[in-house]
Amino acid sequence: MTDPSHPDGLVHFGRITGLFGIQGWVKVFSHARPRETIINFSPWLVKTAEGWREMVVEDGRAQGKGVVVKLAGVDDRDQASLLIGADIEIKFSQLPPPSKGEYYWAQLVGLEVVTLAGQSLGKVDHLVETGANDVLVVRNGKERWLPATASVIRQVDLEAGVIRVDWDADF
Repeated sequence: MTDPSHPDGLVHFGRITGLFGIQGWVKVFSHARPRETIINFSPWLVKTAEGWREMVVEDGRAQGKGVVVKLAGVDDRDQASLLIGADIEIKFSQLPPPSKGEYYWAQLVGLEVVTLAGQSLGKVDHLVETGANDVLVVRNGKERWLPATASVIRQVDLEAGVIRVDWDADF
């Protein structure tokens, strides 16, 4: 499942946040883990003011707490500056298949969350990494934060678009 505001089959993977040097390198905020592995998923689809543009990663590395990247065809600071703020998407098919019982966050966003008693709690809006465990942020007029643990999430049915949870609907 992908965000409906993105073209079909794409996963939001990061954003170009700034310039690095004078030879067209850019700073990237990466959603990949570890962060620098974003460079392994070339080509990227980059959303510029003119629309989606496929771009090939020529080089990249971890730099401090972020990632810096050289994109093919972006050879100076002026060209790179036009990319600041651009979203980075990759095709879902570029990701390795998750292990059995594991899911990419992008697969869970938009799924309906239903209690074991059959009451809908809303849809997964996004997920949050807390350190202790990931959290599903579920919205339906009200926002609920559900721990993404085996004791809470009892079943994920991607085909039906439903996550069944052991959760009190009044909580």
